[in-house]
Amino acid sequence: MNFSGLIQDFGPLTITGLAQGAIIALFALGYTLVYGVLRLINFAHSEVFLIGSYACLIVWGFFGLDQNSATPNVLSVIGLLLLGLVAAIIFSGLTALGVELVAYRPLRKRNAPPLAFLITAIGASLFISETVGVMTQRNIKGVPPLIQPRDVFVIGNMHVTNLQILIIVLALVSMFLLDRFINRSRLGRGIRAVAQNPDSAALMGVNKSRVISLVFLLGGLMAGIAAVMYDLKIGVTRFDAGFLLGIEAFTAAVLGGIGNLRGALLGGLLLGLLQNYAASLFGTEWLHAASFVLLVLILVVRPTGLLGESLGRARA
Repeated sequence: MNFSGLIQDFGPLTITGLAQGAIIALFALGYTLVYGVLRLINFAHSEVFLIGSYACLIVWGFFGLDQNSATPNVLSVIGLLLLGLVAAIIFSGLTALGVELVAYRPLRKRNAPPLAFLITAIGASLFISETVGVMTQRNIKGVPPLIQPRDVFVIGNMHVTNLQILIIVLALVSMFLLDRFINRSRLGRGIRAVAQNPDSAALMGVNKSRVISLVFLLGGLMAGIAAVMYDLKIGVTRFDAGFLLGIEAFTAAVLGGIGNLRGALLGGLLLGLLQNYAASLFGTEWLHAASFVLLVLILVVRPTGLLGESLGRARA
């Protein structure tokens, strides 16, 4: 175990872990939202993220950009980044709605057991992933260098770049807006009502099917934002890009308390930090293994997570 390396590189590992954790946290919100309302895990959410990661690349490709392109000027970067975000949000949101409409709604109407939902979600996940794999011939897709990482400030040996700041700030802003929407808006009150007691909510005039569709849509929007940040940070994507990240996002949701929005943010940031610390301590080959070990420990020691509050009881 490399304790000296961990101590020496603690600063760089921390900022890298926070940027990585911010992406995981946005991803985890989709799991948390669906579980908070349906008490089910949407394992097709990783492919919702996958579609978003390709959607922004397709839009950038319309402007002739690929991994070999030169970095555009500042105004072009802002415009292209906004277009990429819009494309990823739209296509991820539509994919999430499609999964709910095709894979979940028919089972809900038939009062299917939870196991049927789980199997259907896994089937939808494999179908979307393999379809993308066939369409892309399973090749790795490079990302245009829209943002060249540059140091914004330096603290000791910790170099904080513009890309890291963008990822962290965008994640925090997105989380804040979603939290305000859930806790302050009329539609958000409907989501919390269905999460707490769907039968009573229906008696009060809340349309359960619309609420569930809205929950899938919101999760898709967050996954779309995470997908763009992932593309910019990693620099490549492929047909199975959502698999490992999906496991990590699920772990983050459980860590923070699945069904708790703020718990998903906390869990994602903590997981990003722990992964980087584990990689430095035990070696980079243990980076992803740390997620699985942490998931087992959480389920054994504290199954409700750190915050453990359900969406239906969430308060501002």
